[in-house]
Amino acid sequence: MTFTIFEQTNNENMLRTIIIDDEAHARETLARLISVHCPQVKLVGEAIGVESGLKIIRELHPQLLLLDVIMDDGTGFDLLRLCDAIDFKVIFITAYEKYAVQAFRFAAVDFLLKPVNPEELSDAVNHAETLIQEHFTTQLQVLEDNLRTDIRQKKKIVLKTIDNIHLVEIQNITYCESDGCYTFIHIISGEKIIISKTLREFDDMLSGSGFYRVHKSFLINLSHISRFEKQEGGYIILASGEKVPVSSRKREELIEMFEKL
Repeated sequence: MTFTIFEQTNNENMLRTIIIDDEAHARETLARLISVHCPQVKLVGEAIGVESGLKIIRELHPQLLLLDVIMDDGTGFDLLRLCDAIDFKVIFITAYEKYAVQAFRFAAVDFLLKPVNPEELSDAVNHAETLIQEHFTTQLQVLEDNLRTDIRQKKKIVLKTIDNIHLVEIQNITYCESDGCYTFIHIISGEKIIISKTLREFDDMLSGSGFYRVHKSFLINLSHISRFEKQEGGYIILASGEKVPVSSRKREELIEMFEKL
């Protein structure tokens, strides 16, 4: 067994949680404690290490991770460094207190020592739930503000390639697409500029200018949205007719945001 996906439910009020620990008895103990002391948690899967953990995170998009530090194929810190984006909360659960400082450098919600105290686990999960709700509310407000904001200002961005330096008006960028360490910048004219920067860097630069990351591989200009198709997981259709996928996490945010407008 490398990782296990549990039966899925549509209860959006529960925290979608994954346990990652290389010891079977540790996973079983945590699952039992959660079932008794953390009714707001829905365990959606478990994994035994870095490689399997990364796969199940990408598959299930959890809200909360209960993560061991020392595992057979690496550490919990190694796993977090490999993640495309840490858009979930982390509670480290380990037998080694010496890793506490490093854990909090990764913005961990809490650091619990084995054997896990049920009350401490419950407190940590409650704290995580509060942080997740606050983050969602903030993200939703930013998205609403971006859609309502007039972004037709003549702001420009410099895009440097090997052969050219492009001066592009931000309003003319329809979307950005990730390709590993490179990003394809799609222009309204149909031109595509390849830049040796990650999508995360463009997300940081453009998120305040009416752009929104609907998927780990796509950052779209909200002013170019034509419609949102809810079937087949969800797609944004741009005014150009191009179709951009929406991740399962962002789908609910978009639906809620559009319903409020």
